[in-house]
Amino acid sequence: MTRIACFHVPMFPLAARLRSEPDLIQEAVVIVEGNGNSAHVAAATRRARKKGIHPGLSLPQARSILPKLIARGRDSACERTAQEALLEVAETFSPRVEDAGEGVAYVDVSGTERIFGGSELELAKAAIHAIEAIGLPARVGIAASKLASRIAAELPQSPIIVAPGEEASFLAPLPLARLSPELEAADMLQRFGLTSIGDLARLPENEIATRLGEIGRDLHFAARGIDPRPLIPRLLPPEFREGMELEWPLVSLEPFLFIANAALDRLSKRMEFQGFACKRIEVTLTLEPDGYDARGIDLPAPTRDVKTILTLIRLDLEKRPPGAPVVGFTFVAHPDRPRRAQLSLFGPAALSPEKVATTIARLVSMLGEGRVGVPMTVDGYLPERHAVGDFAPPPPPDEKRTPKRARGLLALRTFRPPMAVEVITRDEKIAAISGDISGDVGLCSGPWKVEQGWWSERPHVREYWDVELTRGGVYRVYRDESANGWFIDARYDS
Repeated sequence: MTRIACFHVPMFPLAARLRSEPDLIQEAVVIVEGNGNSAHVAAATRRARKKGIHPGLSLPQARSILPKLIARGRDSACERTAQEALLEVAETFSPRVEDAGEGVAYVDVSGTERIFGGSELELAKAAIHAIEAIGLPARVGIAASKLASRIAAELPQSPIIVAPGEEASFLAPLPLARLSPELEAADMLQRFGLTSIGDLARLPENEIATRLGEIGRDLHFAARGIDPRPLIPRLLPPEFREGMELEWPLVSLEPFLFIANAALDRLSKRMEFQGFACKRIEVTLTLEPDGYDARGIDLPAPTRDVKTILTLIRLDLEKRPPGAPVVGFTFVAHPDRPRRAQLSLFGPAALSPEKVATTIARLVSMLGEGRVGVPMTVDGYLPERHAVGDFAPPPPPDEKRTPKRARGLLALRTFRPPMAVEVITRDEKIAAISGDISGDVGLCSGPWKVEQGWWSERPHVREYWDVELTRGGVYRVYRDESANGWFIDARYDS
């Protein structure tokens, strides 16, 4: 038998705002809709309600009761991200989740109660605990239909479990307004003298359908605990989003980073909840009086480290300021699976790939892009050729290999950049060097010609020599035909 759980966040606009500004939870705060004198209270915190402030009051009326009342407008960015966080929690209980909007999610929990000791009550309590862990209040109801579970979740005695087959008896004593009938249908039902859901359920279906049409038929089904609309699962989102509208324009970086840190922390916890890490962060700033500033930052490796992501955002904003006061922002994290390390049964523990990725991201934030990575080979003949690629921990070797025996070789210490010198030749051999390194040459070997890019306009043609100075020291010297000069680019160390 199908069992549907409804996850409900009461006073959702207020709860979403307090999730982004948790410091206001203990304050007298209201969420208002509208502008100016027409603004009215949509939701209020417990402290404000104790003073007599309730939904429907105009903002001037509410301030006359409590002059120090804190008013916040509805924030679509906060509500959208809070709804996404609610859905992500729901997906940890079942893969079949329907997004009903405004702090409501339906979850098909058929059979999943076995994970929680075989009890739907324990499942509901675990859901409430998980939703509260992301900063949202929660109520949960479980029944055989979406409607019955929603009505159960809206009641204050949460959680409420409606036993299979008892949906009609559960709904019967409740007021008819719980079905949320449309205005015209509600007026007609009142003229019939109906006050409870049970009164409507006892009437003949055909009589209700004749007078109210399809709306009446749907209401009659709902009154009997039958929901004709099946659960419609949503697709998994390809990204994670956090953001909010600011009360005051921000013109300096530090206040913005303080607010952004809290938003990134929420974003990181959501990704951790789903087992993801961030591989790219997109920042959209709402500017005053009009316009947007959008930018994207690719991370060197997937990470959930808030400090690393915040540092990269700081460096990007310092390099390219938005140019106007900021009145809102949105962070969009593109997820990826974090790298996993194979545990070692014997021997020391391997480095965590996530920690390595975080370290690389911090190095990039300090040194700049293109300066951190793994060296890679490049086609060509010049000794200094190189490239830097994305770092990835190498896979463990399949087996232990015995190192090959070889003669000892000289180590080559390269100079970057090469040092320009003057060279004196005698009998087509280098006789002396003068410059930062100077002296007479005792032994000389060469030349070895290297040519690269002969097909290009400026090919590289060099002649390399190995020289040993009489006062000590073995160096590699080359003559660059394109630059028409001599250079020392390395020293041999024994």
